[in-house]
Amino acid sequence: MDGIDRLARTPLPPTNARFTGLPQLADVASGAQVLGPGSRGEGLRAIQSALLDMGFALHGGADGVHGEHTARALRNFQVHAASTFPTVLPTGTLDAATLRALDALAPAPGMRGQSRALPSAFFDGQPVRVVVALREHRTFLFDPRGQLVDIFPNATGATASPTRTGLKVVRTKLDQLATEAAGARLWNDRHVFGVRMLDLSWADGRHSGEELHGTNLPSLLGTDVSHGCIRHSNEAVRVLHDALSVGDRVAVVEHVDDPHLGVPRPVA
Repeated sequence: MDGIDRLARTPLPPTNARFTGLPQLADVASGAQVLGPGSRGEGLRAIQSALLDMGFALHGGADGVHGEHTARALRNFQVHAASTFPTVLPTGTLDAATLRALDALAPAPGMRGQSRALPSAFFDGQPVRVVVALREHRTFLFDPRGQLVDIFPNATGATASPTRTGLKVVRTKLDQLATEAAGARLWNDRHVFGVRMLDLSWADGRHSGEELHGTNLPSLLGTDVSHGCIRHSNEAVRVLHDALSVGDRVAVVEHVDDPHLGVPRPVA
C-alpha cells in the first residue's frame, strides 16, 4: 500500500505537446527546480510561447530568458489559474503547480486561446461581446453567437484611478484620425490612445469616462497603469474596433469566475 501511495504522489511530466520532451520542464514538474529571474532555456521559451498564445502580455516575445516581463506574464496567469488550481500562487516564477496548470489550460501547439476555464459570454443573462478580466489583464472577444474569437492582453486602471467593474456599452467608435485628434486635444500627444478608440458608457446610458483604446507604450501591458481606460496593443484594438458595433455590451469584471458571468465554460 505504501508503494501505491508513493506512486500516486509521484509528479507526472507534462502531457500537453507544447511542453513534452523538454528536460528543463520535466525537472520543474518533478520539483527539482523552479524557473525564476535569470533562468533560461528551451523549456522556458515553450512556456513563454504558451502564455503569449493565451493572451498574456509578454513584451519582447518568447526569448527563453526569465526577466521582468516573463515574471509579469506568469503572475497574471497564476492569478487566473488560482481559482481552478488552488496550489498556484502569484509568485512570477515557474514551479510545479504553475506548470501543471499551464499543462491543463494552454491550447495545443499552433493554436491560440485556452482549453477551458473561459468566462461566459453572458453578464446577468445578457449577451456580451467582450469580457475584460482586470486582475489577470486579459480581454476576451466573443462573436455574436458567444464563441471565443481571441484573447488580448490589456492594461487597466492604476490604484488611484481604477477601472470600474460592471456592464458597459460601446457608445462611439473612433478611427485613427479621430483617436489621434483626441489624444492631441486631451493629452497633447497624438499617439497616447494608439490607433483606435471605443468609447464606453454604462449599460443604463450614463457616461463612464472609460474607453477601450490602443497604446504607445506596449511594454506596460499587463499592469495597472491607466487613468481607468483599458489599453490594448494597436494590433489588438484594430481587431476590437473592426469586430464591435455601437451598442455592443462589454462586461468588466475582476476575474473570469465573477458571479455575474455565471460558471466559466469550456471551449465549444
